[in-house]
Amino acid sequence: MEKIRSPIFKGLTDEEWTDMQESSVMKRRKVKKGTAVFHAGEIVKELGVVLKGSVNIENIDVWGNRSLLSNVSGGQVFAETYAVCGEPLMVDAVAREECEILFFDVKAVVADFSMDSFARENEITASWKRKIMKNMLDILARKNLNLSERAFFTSSRTIRDRVVAYLSAEAKKTGKATFSIPFDRQGMADYLNVERSALSKELSKMRDDGMIEYVKNEFTIKDLSDR
Repeated sequence: MEKIRSPIFKGLTDEEWTDMQESSVMKRRKVKKGTAVFHAGEIVKELGVVLKGSVNIENIDVWGNRSLLSNVSGGQVFAETYAVCGEPLMVDAVAREECEILFFDVKAVVADFSMDSFARENEITASWKRKIMKNMLDILARKNLNLSERAFFTSSRTIRDRVVAYLSAEAKKTGKATFSIPFDRQGMADYLNVERSALSKELSKMRDDGMIEYVKNEFTIKDLSDR
């Protein structure tokens, strides 16, 4: 298998990658659009790495209301927390489009995480396992920041305030006034926890007020200082 570019495999040498493949902790599978990769309530030992396409992380309550928590694109990782802790999934991971997913058995890597266990490994195996663990900590920290960020977006009372907070954050991340978001209109509504029709109406108002321009999922923040 060709070496994969992903935060979970950051810093691995070609030799370490080859050794990791030989340990049989990885497998890949194609998933059709709309198909659940993981189901809520499922206990998993593998995290997923998106090789092609993207995956939505969703929550559906007992009344059938859907909330989009995040979108996982190429190279990114999902279900890593559940794979490590062994708790049942509280969310669904659903293919937003036709995907190819790499499943990585992180449970096998962390099962005996100690200095003694590393001492029993050959040098190459111990090295890539240490790097995987370090990368996992970094991924978990960043995911925690993302969850805090979404809580900030959805805490605002008005739809406009939620849209402004979200688009402002995306503009700051890219450093550009024009940028694309990873959601269609329904996905954006689910992510901000608002009704789609109400969101579309508010976006139109913001465009009329000269605040933004948009075409599908591409947005431009307008400079109001020139008005």
